[in-house]
Amino acid sequence: MLRTRIGLVVLASVLLAIAVPVTAAYRGVSTLVSDQLDRSLRDRAETVLAALDLGRLPPARPDTVEQLLPADGTARPLAPGGGPALPVSERALEVARTGQGSRQEDATVDGTPYGVLTQARPDGQGAVMVGQTYAGVTEVDDAFLRRITVTSVAAAAACALLSWLVLGRILRPVRRLARAAEHITTTRDLATPLPAAGRDEVGGLTRAFESMVGALRRSREQQQRLVQDASHELRTPLTSVRGCAELLQRARGRLAPEDEEQILATLVTETVALDELVRELVELATDQQSAEEPEPLDLPAAAEDSARRFRRRTGREIAVITEGPVPVLARPRALQRCVDNLVGNAVKFSPDGTLVQVRVTGTRLAVRDRGPGIAAGDRQAVFGRFYRAAGTQSTPGSGLGLAIVHDLVVADGGTVFAAAAPGGGAEVGFRLPPAPGG
Repeated sequence: MLRTRIGLVVLASVLLAIAVPVTAAYRGVSTLVSDQLDRSLRDRAETVLAALDLGRLPPARPDTVEQLLPADGTARPLAPGGGPALPVSERALEVARTGQGSRQEDATVDGTPYGVLTQARPDGQGAVMVGQTYAGVTEVDDAFLRRITVTSVAAAAACALLSWLVLGRILRPVRRLARAAEHITTTRDLATPLPAAGRDEVGGLTRAFESMVGALRRSREQQQRLVQDASHELRTPLTSVRGCAELLQRARGRLAPEDEEQILATLVTETVALDELVRELVELATDQQSAEEPEPLDLPAAAEDSARRFRRRTGREIAVITEGPVPVLARPRALQRCVDNLVGNAVKFSPDGTLVQVRVTGTRLAVRDRGPGIAAGDRQAVFGRFYRAAGTQSTPGSGLGLAIVHDLVVADGGTVFAAAAPGGGAEVGFRLPPAPGG
């Protein structure tokens, strides 16, 4: 569960963030208390030595034990009933014998820990030993440790609870988005509404997901429309082919030669139309040029190549005119396909003996024909799939050529246009974005 995993990570981070300063504080307090004990021992030893120099005893303290340590090592209490005897170590004896320096060490007396300072007397006659119990220090240390532990645990628990609540609020849109995605996966319903997108990263994820679902929805709608249109367009030539085939089957050689020739010609014509329609459908449905990468291309070169091939194939006069051409950014095969479709369309609708012009101006390519032209109300519709303007239904064709031009040009960031040409005919073409540095 994402919430649990993130919560554990946050909790670990909080614990680490708390443990480091807590440990540093505890060690700092322990060091401070230890230093304070050392100063207290030194101050008490100075007080005892000063009092002995004056021939008096220092005022008694319940947490300290004092004793004299002559050079012979026979320790005795400084005052009668002055508390338990402090153990004499070799280091303490060395201070008493030499009458110089001091030694501090820890000792345990009757189960109680003491800090013991052995300080040489100024007159060189042995030393004094001052012991201070650690009981108070231990209590302070333990109390501080308990309090800081309780405080740290409480802070960690509060942070964990707050993190759990905040994570729940943050991840709530993600869970809603996940439920919507599961619903779409189960029902295949791309119209399923998605949760409202906020302004944070989760909102960006929701918007990206919404864009993806929208693209899938449009793609499905286009596929369904393509299938419906294709089934409608295929029905006419298939009906004609089937009718001719059934007629030949029933006649079985009883038809007149001229009737048989006419039926066979119809079969060939309709088969060619079917072949062209299927090829255009495959081209439109699979977009074979989609794997190409856009690159800088020369529009006049593409126009000349297309014109040369159509001159050789049809014997028609095709002129290419250029005015300040600019390299464009497009996919090579897709661009050539668009130019071929436009030139082929112009050749198909132009009467024999008339000129077809391909004009390149900057990043704009326009093909002019001498045909019946395009009515103002049809100039956008001609780029739709299977659209045939009034008066052109009898002209051979699949009705997909300009639709393919539209899809390929728009995919490369360009626009298409259709207009009436001066003096009659139509002008159809596209504009593409200029190549970088072009």
